[in-house]
Amino acid sequence: MSDNSLTTFLSVAWESASAAGEIIRARWQEPRSIEYKGAIDLVTSVDRESEQKIVEILQHHFPGHAILAEEEMTTEGKTGEYRWIIDPLDGTTNFAHGYPHVAVSIALEKSDEVILGLVYDPLRRECFRAVKGQGATLNGAPIRPSATGELEKSLLATGFPYDRRENADQYLAFFKAFLTRCQGIRRNGAAALDLCYVASGRLDGFWELKLKPWDVAAGALIVTEAGGSMSDFSGARFSLDGNETLASNSLIHPEMVDVLSSAARLHID
Repeated sequence: MSDNSLTTFLSVAWESASAAGEIIRARWQEPRSIEYKGAIDLVTSVDRESEQKIVEILQHHFPGHAILAEEEMTTEGKTGEYRWIIDPLDGTTNFAHGYPHVAVSIALEKSDEVILGLVYDPLRRECFRAVKGQGATLNGAPIRPSATGELEKSLLATGFPYDRRENADQYLAFFKAFLTRCQGIRRNGAAALDLCYVASGRLDGFWELKLKPWDVAAGALIVTEAGGSMSDFSGARFSLDGNETLASNSLIHPEMVDVLSSAARLHID
């Protein structure tokens, strides 16, 4: 793939994210139309507006590409080689409550490998980007994970799946295990930003269960291109289609795997 192609892909990804971000900013203080996909899984009209705008731009530039989007506009590609993975509003619950921590997440796969990731926080106007093999940036400046080398000195983040009312004990077992081993835990409600915060050193590690490809595709590439580590809870290879997401600055990764493995065994026992 030529550098010109990557530059074009990145430019269109930013055009899409920026347009969606304008919608989110414009609607930030307006009354919100909210629907529930489940007991606590919601969607707003802004999710759909943002997704529609992103898909329109992508299809205009790349009509042969497939699209996997969170809400309703997933499409099959004509070529089968490229697929865009979109979360038009990561942190929907935050947005619905006026909590200012949301993002647009856009990733591009080529032959099942993510080659580009962009996560844009339109409220802070922060754009995290990564291209496979070219590092990661925040608003154009290179980023690196933290140098924290011990779990007990680490600031971590997590999230809870939408079935947490049914499986609270399982998820709290992991939370409790880390609570007694690290310096602090944050629960921010936007996995894409949590991953970017690991990549940029604002957080030292992040774990969560049952995330979807659109939650993690862009952020996972940004983590690894910045120099961090991604895996499942056992330390095995990370998969977009897996149920376990573990990200870290690399230095504390083995300790995080140990904690998760021990907590999982205790919960099963």
